[in-house]
Amino acid sequence: MGGSVSCCISPGESPKIRRRQVELDECPITTTEDVSEDTGTYLQHISDRELPDELAQEANPSDHPRASTLFLNKSQTDVREKRKSNYMNHTSPGLLTKKYSSCSTIFIDDSTVSQPNLKSTIKCVALAIYYHIKNRDSNRSLDIFDEKKHPLSRDKVPDDYSVVDPEHKLIYRFIRTLFSSAQLTAECAIVTLVYLERLLTYAEMDICPCNWKRIVLGAILLASKVWDDQAVWNVDYCQILKDITVEDMNEMERHFLELLQFNINVPASVYAKYYFDLRSLADDNNLSFPLEPLSNKRAQKLEAISRLCEDKYKDLSKSAMRRSVSADNLVGIRNSQAVLS
Repeated sequence: MGGSVSCCISPGESPKIRRRQVELDECPITTTEDVSEDTGTYLQHISDRELPDELAQEANPSDHPRASTLFLNKSQTDVREKRKSNYMNHTSPGLLTKKYSSCSTIFIDDSTVSQPNLKSTIKCVALAIYYHIKNRDSNRSLDIFDEKKHPLSRDKVPDDYSVVDPEHKLIYRFIRTLFSSAQLTAECAIVTLVYLERLLTYAEMDICPCNWKRIVLGAILLASKVWDDQAVWNVDYCQILKDITVEDMNEMERHFLELLQFNINVPASVYAKYYFDLRSLADDNNLSFPLEPLSNKRAQKLEAISRLCEDKYKDLSKSAMRRSVSADNLVGIRNSQAVLS
């Protein structure tokens, strides 16, 4: 889903640069003077360059699949308070409206990691951004993302724009408008959240009331170009946000990429982690994904997909076995030649 290019913007501050410095210190490069002519040029095995486990656990969650996502940690304080309040008041919100399978009816969720439900995914991403803003540690920001200095519309920016936290509905409407107008996919929303958290970590800044719109816009702009085969042009976003200029969009995109150190790669494991953490966030906040009853037509479709996957797995297993047999034959031929010589 994109390439990864290293670019040192601020070596003294970026956590990615610090991790690379540790990596280089622990894995010294062997010079050509230390390598004998018989062995040729020495190349390190990839396992020799992997980070130790203690450093891997502290890695950026947008880069490492085992690190916990930032938005899920930000939401835990509010989730614990809600659970405590429900326990004290003996209430269980959401349980009466939730659908459950029975002997006569089976409810299934069509949202999968490869094809998430668009509306529910956007709601969850908006909720994750809401918790980022509400439970932020400070108000560190950059001028390029300040809505007062770079307004998105001709309407006057309120005087309290930097102190009033936006509601979840406002964030959702902003993201939904962009996704609906640009016809973006739900997968693009997940990648948007990955880029947003990567920006906050790399640039050591916070998403707050004064910059959240431009940060979200920049993340969506970049995610749509990396993920979608037919990317939305910057000028197309100017048609959605009538008062923003192409020059402003280009400048913001350039700064966003520089702050990300041009690291736009999103591994499949990281993408899957963000998807399932978004589902956990939805469960904690009673934002259930839509459940539909299993009909005969849908059951036949699921059965056909299951058979297709099973046949594909069998073909892959047979190919792997043929490659293994071919390798064994090659080794046997080489051993025979060695004996004859």
